[in-house]
Amino acid sequence: MRTHRYSDPLASGAGRRKEIPTVTAEPGLVVEDPASGFCGAVISVGKDGAVLEDGKGRRRIFPLKPAGFLIDGKPVTMVRPAAPKVGPVRSASGSVRVEGLRARTARGSRIWVEGIHDAALVEQVWGHDLRVEGVVVEPLHGIDDLAGAVAEFGPGPDRRLGVLVDHLVAGTKETRTAASVAGPHVLVTGHPYVDVWQAVRPSVVRIPRWPEIPMGTDWKTGVCEALGWGEPADGARRVLGAVRGFRDLETPLITAVEQLIDFVTGAP
Repeated sequence: MRTHRYSDPLASGAGRRKEIPTVTAEPGLVVEDPASGFCGAVISVGKDGAVLEDGKGRRRIFPLKPAGFLIDGKPVTMVRPAAPKVGPVRSASGSVRVEGLRARTARGSRIWVEGIHDAALVEQVWGHDLRVEGVVVEPLHGIDDLAGAVAEFGPGPDRRLGVLVDHLVAGTKETRTAASVAGPHVLVTGHPYVDVWQAVRPSVVRIPRWPEIPMGTDWKTGVCEALGWGEPADGARRVLGAVRGFRDLETPLITAVEQLIDFVTGAP
């Protein structure tokens, strides 16, 4: 009995379909249309296909189809670039940015902060949110006469007042002052830091930690001397210039400001 041996064309590679590579139609990619011989760089990709421009500035549109182009004489399948992922644009505070914003007319409610540096920092991170809500932030230049200022303001249901206080920790004069003015239309909250600069994460201003400043020494002045930052005005430019968003701040300050914005806007 004879045994017939048959060769397997697939085993030897014969008859195997050659895979055509896929390339993305990125601007500047040089391809050739094999049917017409037109060779040019991709200018754009529209609904009708790819726009190619040759060395003489002539442009033609070619449909995107399998193995429809040549690169270095070899066939390729050119495909559209992937659509960019579209998502909400975030503000510095992490909220969804409102595009084309026109600032809302200011509410009767206000947020007070202790000084101009506090106001600048709040504006830098929450400015977009505040304009959306029509909330004005005003510096107090200290809280020694907070009770008198609150009485003069005259808080009410449509005229709420939020106050951001530095060094709001148990047993301090700041805590006692806050308690003396608190009410249904007044919310006083704050952070535990001696100064609002200290609520900026040290790594953001490229220091390992904020220096300890002796009692009786102006904190900003002492910090600038310890770090070689010059005058407090120089330090302020350095600190405020380094902050880009809420992630650059310590959590207690973020929480305090968010509470105040919710309170003065009537949010639950």
